[in-house]
Amino acid sequence: MDEAIFDFLSKYIDLTKEEKAILKEQNLFKSFAKGTVLLKEGELAKECFFILKGCMYSYYLVDGEVKVTEFFVEQQPITPISYTTKKPSEYYLECLEDCIIAIGSEERTEELMRKIPRLAILGSCVLEDEVVSQKTKYDNFIKLSPEQRYKSLQKESPELLNRIPQYLIASYLGIKPESLSRIRKRMHDNHNSLPI
Repeated sequence: MDEAIFDFLSKYIDLTKEEKAILKEQNLFKSFAKGTVLLKEGELAKECFFILKGCMYSYYLVDGEVKVTEFFVEQQPITPISYTTKKPSEYYLECLEDCIIAIGSEERTEELMRKIPRLAILGSCVLEDEVVSQKTKYDNFIKLSPEQRYKSLQKESPELLNRIPQYLIASYLGIKPESLSRIRKRMHDNHNSLPI
């Protein structure tokens, strides 16, 4: 499991053997069963997460209806907005599958920064990547039709389409499950009618 974190960090810095040993000592990993809610609306997020195995999603409840905002899979960090702002969360964070997650906290981060000062540059790099990713997703949501968003999801994250229930994908796209079924049927029919 440590290797997954090392692989992620190596995108930003090359860790020495000593630094890897310090990270291993942290005992960061926890297992969570499918359906576990790690953050609820109204709670203050005291932890951030890194997914080693499994899939999670964030969502709002609007008049009892789930509105999905994001899916998270292996090798993805999750820093809840509440963790940064110190204000109660406006959304939920839940495991869609059984998950193994590395858990961080302010205390743990401070301790790691003391032991491995080079990690300080990592925070801003990861944050920058996340901001760019979120901005791109937001822009696509605004300017693309639901069918174009589905095609984009199919192209960018095809594995999600096999791992996530269709009703949650529909919610993420901002449409009803019946509309998603029509889009998928239309795409399937168009694909089958192409000349060989």
